[in-house]
Amino acid sequence: MIIKLFEINKIDFKKNHFYLFYGENNGHINQIIREKISKNFSGETHRYDEHEILNNKNNFFNNILNTSFFENRKLIIVSRPTDKIKEIVEEIIERKIKDLTLVVNSAGLDKKSKLRNFFEKSLETICIAFYADNDQSLSKIIDHFFKEQKVKVSQEIINLIVTRCKGDRQNLNNELEKIKSFIITNKKIKIDDIFKLTNLAENHDVSQLIDQCLAKNKRKTLNILSENNYNLDDCILVIRTFLNKAKRLLILSEKMKNSKNVDSVIASIRPPIFWKDKGIVKQQLTKWTCDGIENLIFNINQTELLIKQNSSNSINILSNFIIEQCSVTNN
Repeated sequence: MIIKLFEINKIDFKKNHFYLFYGENNGHINQIIREKISKNFSGETHRYDEHEILNNKNNFFNNILNTSFFENRKLIIVSRPTDKIKEIVEEIIERKIKDLTLVVNSAGLDKKSKLRNFFEKSLETICIAFYADNDQSLSKIIDHFFKEQKVKVSQEIINLIVTRCKGDRQNLNNELEKIKSFIITNKKIKIDDIFKLTNLAENHDVSQLIDQCLAKNKRKTLNILSENNYNLDDCILVIRTFLNKAKRLLILSEKMKNSKNVDSVIASIRPPIFWKDKGIVKQQLTKWTCDGIENLIFNINQTELLIKQNSSNSINILSNFIIEQCSVTNN
């Protein structure tokens, strides 16, 4: 049967056992599975891709029919399904397997989908479509989050978080978890904290762009610039990211005065540098002196001011500044 998303609280998740959740909002789907099904489920959870089941149907049924002395209940979550899984689902329902809950998690399914039609028409199943969030719905989630945490924030901060997650609730949930950890010890949060804590969901090349520029890899820097179309908000994000990475590089460079062991210096920095980024950071340390980084930080602040004062020309200002920094050989 078809259930509208706004009716989800009417579902008895203990009584109903067969679900098809489909749509482009995978973050919301995972949230419902976690909060409505997994949270209160005390049995075993098994996750499958469709091809794992189809390639070994007998083994799959042996697993779900097998019961242990301690745990009889099973939650089966099937991802990336096609119409090929429909017969398996029908067989599971026909067998009336005791204490089994089945969740089929799919991306968009058109109206001709046999799997979707089966879940929509059967009285034993529940079918829910999950549509993409818009900025308004994401803003409400963020606003509710901060009210729960008893932290006051500006609309500017809420708008920035919305922008960073690019309409993806999964990304939003990830960023809110980071913020939640931060405000345990910081009851006030500023917009610069949001820039530091959160990631740009769609354009991860921002971090790579700055890293390659600081390492003076001109060719790679130019490639990243040419492959992305930045707007004014992106320009502010890039320049703020540049500032944060430059400040971190200054701290590392100053530490290097007292220790020649670059690995121990990198390991001492907080928040920690991921292992995959350590190589590029080592390159950056060989390209810059403390005086050069201090001068860079001053120029970054001046460039941000220039971008804000000349918004119509912001992209050219930013691009010229980045190319200049990765081209200068003596810092």
